[in-house]
Amino acid sequence: MTAALSDRRLSVREKFKIPIRVRIWKSANQEELGESENLSKRGILFATDSVIPVGTTLEIFLKMPEMINGESTNEWLYSGHVVRVEPSTSTRGHFGVGVQFDCYQPSGGNEARSN
Repeated sequence: MTAALSDRRLSVREKFKIPIRVRIWKSANQEELGESENLSKRGILFATDSVIPVGTTLEIFLKMPEMINGESTNEWLYSGHVVRVEPSTSTRGHFGVGVQFDCYQPSGGNEARSN
């Protein structure tokens, strides 16, 4: 199977619908509850009605599925940046937001790890 030239992902995204909490990094705005559309170790796509520009740094709280992570985990905090925004037909929102993860750590923890 070959990937399209425009698809520069380093890992395959799986269609997982898991609960997430999203907030803009260093923002006074409240976090938004949502659900993933697809997910990998390196990124996520979720639908939202919020306008989030490409390049925005987000914090996303989620419990990475064992099938992707290779181990059972508790909730983790993933930090990443928006790499694309596209129209969405999801009932969860009008925009599909693609985020590339930059680092992650246990929720409430201090030890950050890079992708």
